[in-house]
Amino acid sequence: MTEQVHDVAIIGGGVCGTALMYLLTEYTDIQHIALVEKYDHVAKVNSNGRNNSQTLHCGDIETNYTLEKAAKVKAAAQMIVNYADELAERDEIIFKYPKMVLGVGEKECAMLRERFERFRTVFTSMQLLEKEQIAEIEPNVVMVDGKMREEPCVALAVLDEYSAVDYQRLAESFVEQAQKRTDKDLKLFLNSHVEDIIEKDGVFSIVTQNAVIKAKTVVVSAGGHSLLLAQQMGYGLEFSCLPVAGSFYFTPPLLNGKVYTVQNDKLPFAAVHGDPDVLIEGKTRFGPTALLLPMLERYNSKTFFEFLRVLKLDSRVMKVFWDLFKVKDIRNYILKNFLFEVPLLRRWLFMKDARKIVPSLQLKDVTFAKGFGGVRPQLIDKKSSQLMLGEAKINPGTGIVFNMTPSPGATSCLENAELDLRFVCGRLGAQIDETRLRADLH
Repeated sequence: MTEQVHDVAIIGGGVCGTALMYLLTEYTDIQHIALVEKYDHVAKVNSNGRNNSQTLHCGDIETNYTLEKAAKVKAAAQMIVNYADELAERDEIIFKYPKMVLGVGEKECAMLRERFERFRTVFTSMQLLEKEQIAEIEPNVVMVDGKMREEPCVALAVLDEYSAVDYQRLAESFVEQAQKRTDKDLKLFLNSHVEDIIEKDGVFSIVTQNAVIKAKTVVVSAGGHSLLLAQQMGYGLEFSCLPVAGSFYFTPPLLNGKVYTVQNDKLPFAAVHGDPDVLIEGKTRFGPTALLLPMLERYNSKTFFEFLRVLKLDSRVMKVFWDLFKVKDIRNYILKNFLFEVPLLRRWLFMKDARKIVPSLQLKDVTFAKGFGGVRPQLIDKKSSQLMLGEAKINPGTGIVFNMTPSPGATSCLENAELDLRFVCGRLGAQIDETRLRADLH
């Protein structure tokens, strides 16, 4: 048992938790910082490259973003680029690939042409590509047996910017950079599963199987487990959790960069895209599918019972399910994604979807990416009986904050960390080196 009271404890050693540890160490006068992680290494769950799409979301090729949202996302993504640009190991963390969003058919082409006119003011390096120009960059997208595919096609493309990230390597680098600050008291508690958080007399006691870790402020960045810990303390009881799992498929190297497709506005799930895999050389990875899965972690069956605790199934949650299934597009999409999990059927079904990107794709080229894919905990607001899209944060005003489902995913790790840094410093009366923070990251 340790009796030291840390200034701040961060629960969750993914890319968001480690980003906060780095910022607190580098840009504040806070001395005593603890990071608590249940596994033996940081970034082993959703931040692991196997469990996400490895994308640096900039808002340029994601058609579900408004211009306002895209500008905000672009700024968050630039923070990662600015951070990594100064590192000797930059090329292990961030990667340059051409990227584009592909429009197929008259309706999608018209939409992308109109979008280009609005978005080019913010995304000055964006290009509008016609079929022949797409063929120069991604021949397999528009060519079939040496001829152009029949459907009309255009693409919005950005060809020379960072577009992919190994988020586990990024999280590791946050830890490495923080540990260089020998003037700070930094403690990593690995293999430390948090069982309870108890608040008494302005101090939080974080109970793990190994120790009780005490802190004046706490930031929880533990995915779906953030809601579980919040509800154990009596906070966030108005929320329920709907975990959405993504699966991926591998093909031979058919794409030179990232190719996204136009989002269906009626679907709160990501449209299929294809990317070169940054972890496995010589593979293009397609996905994700979206499966409603009763687990808080994709390949950890022990989290089924934790899911039941945060589902809190009642009539209001059932109403959300009913409202989702009433929309034909969503109903068909959910049912199809269940079929994507049927071993003999799924490759054939997914090939049909992926042919929107690579029309010449053959069944023999498609293999299920076993062991790949994570879980995104979507929150349900039981008060309004609605599925919440985007990030969620619970701040009861007592010195603890719970982060869930950052949007857009790991791209916002430094942006979210800065918000939490300001929360922690506000509670502790600590100083922030605003000049350096702005110069280095913004």
